[in-house]
Amino acid sequence: MIYDYVIAGLRLRSDIDLVATGIRGFQPFEVAADESVSPSCHFHIDTDFSEDSITIEQLLSEFDVTEANAEGRFSRTTTGYLYSTHSRLDNKPATLFHIDLATHNIVSNIVCHSNLDISLLRFGLWMMFGVVLSENDAIALHSSVIVSHDRAVLFLGESGTGKSTHTRLWRENIEGAKLLNDDSPIVRIVDGKAVVFGSPWSGKTPCYKNLCFPIAGFCRLSQAPHNLIRRLHPLAAIGALLPSCPPAFAHDDYLQDGICTTLGALLKQVGAYHLECLPDKAAAELSFNTIICNAEGTR
Repeated sequence: MIYDYVIAGLRLRSDIDLVATGIRGFQPFEVAADESVSPSCHFHIDTDFSEDSITIEQLLSEFDVTEANAEGRFSRTTTGYLYSTHSRLDNKPATLFHIDLATHNIVSNIVCHSNLDISLLRFGLWMMFGVVLSENDAIALHSSVIVSHDRAVLFLGESGTGKSTHTRLWRENIEGAKLLNDDSPIVRIVDGKAVVFGSPWSGKTPCYKNLCFPIAGFCRLSQAPHNLIRRLHPLAAIGALLPSCPPAFAHDDYLQDGICTTLGALLKQVGAYHLECLPDKAAAELSFNTIICNAEGTR
């Protein structure tokens, strides 16, 4: 059997039922499987797949995978990209995800059984799908996105800055404001327009919505003893958004070129702002009035 999921307009085909494995976030994105439609990528599991099967050209990034007490590695291979996790608790073989750029086939040796580490499967798919996004004018942008008046605002910042707090303040104080995604929405140029999609990846907040909205603005947050917002010049806007793009991709010219091209296209249409703020109602009202209410006049 095959299972199809349409995410940000791109079809992810899987040989296993991702919802049944326990990744609830994929359920709103599942569509009727249709073998007559070519997918954007196809996910397979091959328990015999190993690092001996491929040739690594360059290790691009190493990072902690705290949920699994493991080390993650992102590498470029002769045919694509490899994401691997190496457990610190035992000597088990690494969990691997590899995407072939020519075929967009994704293969993993992850074992799907009652002891499956859902976090490894979820994050591995996020990494591989991120490569597919980069080739389709799209980025999984680390942010919390709120929708008001049928337009979306994406709040960016380092973990702990207050992104989720600020979007909660919108929901509490701006009539009709709703959360679209709280961790990894997907921004994309579709038919020449800047839009944002919900995704199956939403961090610790279970907010999985298969919806799409035009983007009213991006806003980078920083904590301050006051509330002050300003629009960023183009170069500063690029600098404000880049840290929220997949960090492992920054070490590869091909992926980073795709990201920068997409950011440039987005920022030709949409303003980016910096909000210094307190965690209060006035901060939410300030960003709402600046970005949503005045969006047409500030383009």
